[in-house]
Amino acid sequence: MKVAIFDSRLKLAEAASDEAAGIIRQAIDERGQAYLIAATGASQFEFLEALVRQPNIDWEHTTFFHLDEYVGLPAAHPASFRKYLKERIVDRVRPAAFHFVNGDNPDPVAECRRLGVLISRQTIDAAFVGIGENGHLAFNDPPADFETLEPYLVVELDQACRRQQVGEGWFESVDDVPVQAISMSIQQILKARHVLCVVPDRRKARAVRDCFELEISPLRPASILRQHLRTTSYLDTESAALLKQRWTTQ
Repeated sequence: MKVAIFDSRLKLAEAASDEAAGIIRQAIDERGQAYLIAATGASQFEFLEALVRQPNIDWEHTTFFHLDEYVGLPAAHPASFRKYLKERIVDRVRPAAFHFVNGDNPDPVAECRRLGVLISRQTIDAAFVGIGENGHLAFNDPPADFETLEPYLVVELDQACRRQQVGEGWFESVDDVPVQAISMSIQQILKARHVLCVVPDRRKARAVRDCFELEISPLRPASILRQHLRTTSYLDTESAALLKQRWTTQ
């Protein structure tokens, strides 16, 4: 895993979007299509804005897969990740397809199977991910399942994760946050040829330190990214504030 540290969120976002755009262009040039995984959350705002403004990307030859979604939350809800991604990607660049997680499917296990069939047919060129305040990767809260080969899972959201959603302003109280979600599995994320992990903000500093410098463990789900040879983690000086190892600041 490579780590790059920037002195502002905007520089971080521009650098990450430059790498993402290069991967997308190369995949389209070589295979005619790029297959991508998109994350959500407040930490991804600047990155996604920079990405959709990248020049010379033939978005008609891109297909996106959705990383995670709350169970039982309507697509029109302000916290819905479908709404977030539709507004920030689909309505902006019109990809060939975006395979959303239907969180209000009355049978979430069946929804996992449906998505699993779709994603298993493709090789993912790049996964765009973040790290939660509790170290989660997608909605795989600790202790995460590092072993399952199922592409999507129904997961329980822990209190730290639910508090983060309130802190970011998506919900008014913890009681309003769903207790379950559909999440892409750890092993499915690791199948991506490239992983770009975008993690700005001081509130992520402890999770970054623990995932990057302590033992790789299901208790620190995003720590597994250290085993992926083509992961680049993009940090700002705030999220990197507690790191003890020496990394390159840009």
